[in-house]
Amino acid sequence: MKKSSSAMANFGWAILPFLFLLLFWSALRMTGLINPVLLPSPMEVAQALWAQLNEGNFALNVYMSVQRVVLGLLLGMLLAVPIGFMIGWYRPVRRFVDPLINFFRALPPIALIPLAIVYLGIGEVAKVAILFYASFFAAVIVMYEGMSQISPVYIRVARTLGATDFEIFRKVMVPMTVPHMLTALRVALGVAWATLVASELVAAQEGLGAMIQNASAFFDLRTIYLGIISIGTLALLMDLALRRISTRLVSWQDKTEN
Repeated sequence: MKKSSSAMANFGWAILPFLFLLLFWSALRMTGLINPVLLPSPMEVAQALWAQLNEGNFALNVYMSVQRVVLGLLLGMLLAVPIGFMIGWYRPVRRFVDPLINFFRALPPIALIPLAIVYLGIGEVAKVAILFYASFFAAVIVMYEGMSQISPVYIRVARTLGATDFEIFRKVMVPMTVPHMLTALRVALGVAWATLVASELVAAQEGLGAMIQNASAFFDLRTIYLGIISIGTLALLMDLALRRISTRLVSWQDKTEN
């Protein structure tokens, strides 16, 4: 009973800011400070959602966008984790790679769209590649910074006890880097969703980003708002799921901190 009431309280606190945002949105429209043509009401956006659901387009758009984000994110993490370990573990590699990573990290993915089209065409590969690019550089920085914050005391103690480099890496570095891996995953997820609209500039016919772009051509603000809210909602739900997984996987860390 206590757990149930605690879960309800947490849900209430989580949804409260959105209720205030919804009230502010409705109140702002009713004041007339903004032209109603330029600011659709929440009800009008809900009607746009209902129309999309009836036409069958919305579910397909959500599926295509989620698929692209997940693929780009997974590919980015698969490469970011080993490279992050390598940069953090080997100083010469860090000196050589760090400037390159910071150079490419500063480049906005949208600037690479022309090159993606030239080299990869206009299919799914180009869209996923842009999301991969954004996810990788966001994750590898978090991984490297996480490894650099691990106290060298643990390594010295392990060496004193006769551990080899491989044993130190496997039994000390990897477990202590798990929280940073999960943080990198969450950061990369947010960056991937933020890059979604840019990736779907590459001749996308389906997807939430494509839905927003098509709606902008017809000045359909209701659908634009629907697409923006959908992207934010999906990103939030996936982040909450990752947060739950992180809490379970690093519960030992929470106990240590307590």
